Amino acid sequence: MRPMCRLFGFRSILPSRVHRSVVAADSSIARLSREHRDGWGVAYYVDGVPHLTKSPTAAFDDQIFHRLSGVVRSQTVLAHVRRATVGARTVLNTHPFQYGRWVFAHNGEIARFDEHREALLEEVDPALRPYILGETDSEVLFYLLLTALRRDGHESGGEGVERLADAVRRTTDLVRTRCDRASGASSNLTVIVTDGRRMLGAQGGRELHWSTYKTRCPEREHCPYLARSCEAAAAHAEPVNHLLFASQPLSGENVWIAMQPGEIVAVDGSMRLHRWPQAAASIAFQST
Repeated sequence: MRPMCRLFGFRSILPSRVHRSVVAADSSIARLSREHRDGWGVAYYVDGVPHLTKSPTAAFDDQIFHRLSGVVRSQTVLAHVRRATVGARTVLNTHPFQYGRWVFAHNGEIARFDEHREALLEEVDPALRPYILGETDSEVLFYLLLTALRRDGHESGGEGVERLADAVRRTTDLVRTRCDRASGASSNLTVIVTDGRRMLGAQGGRELHWSTYKTRCPEREHCPYLARSCEAAAAHAEPVNHLLFASQPLSGENVWIAMQPGEIVAVDGSMRLHRWPQAAASIAFQST
């Protein structure tokens, strides 16, 4: 399978510096950008408000990227490097995408998007369509998700993630019904979405890994937030101190788990871990 975009996200109870994860580590965003040269973006939250910096240049050769990643401290970060498949190499086509508090990034592509673009746009809430500024399938996918949340009356946010997970499932099911079945192809719809408090990753055909604990925390002797979940797996609905997502496991102490196609992992607004295994509607793309 040809490598495509790469994702990285974290949600933590403590503001954390992102430099090691996006620049220094093996399989970091910066190192992966040598093969994924078509743009980069980093979103981070300050006092609950998303801040977004994007560029259509390669991250490894962009001084703004290195400067930004060296100073940013946040409890919520989502980063992306792009290998373009749909849409020109422009800032409007660069991930992550943002609307209000929501930030979204996608790895993959909608099958035969050009043939189905207009039909998918018809499914987007008319009030949201004017905000689709680029050419990518990813941006349309984001606004389909926002539409699903709006129809649930859940667009403004909340603490729980169940309805967010359901909206992600319904969005991917819609795309597969409209595009995959009609074309006989398989869309790849791996995404990360956050509103700054909640963060959710869904494995939709492209690899995604997650981590909530380390083999041994290097700050265990003086960290006031040290808990059992820092160095051991947490069960469903148990609190964790952090959740990380990455397209490829990063080097270091974190224990990484590969997600299965159709699987969803998330933390709610209280940093409780939630996992949903392969949904019945998602089993059709296990082999992508």
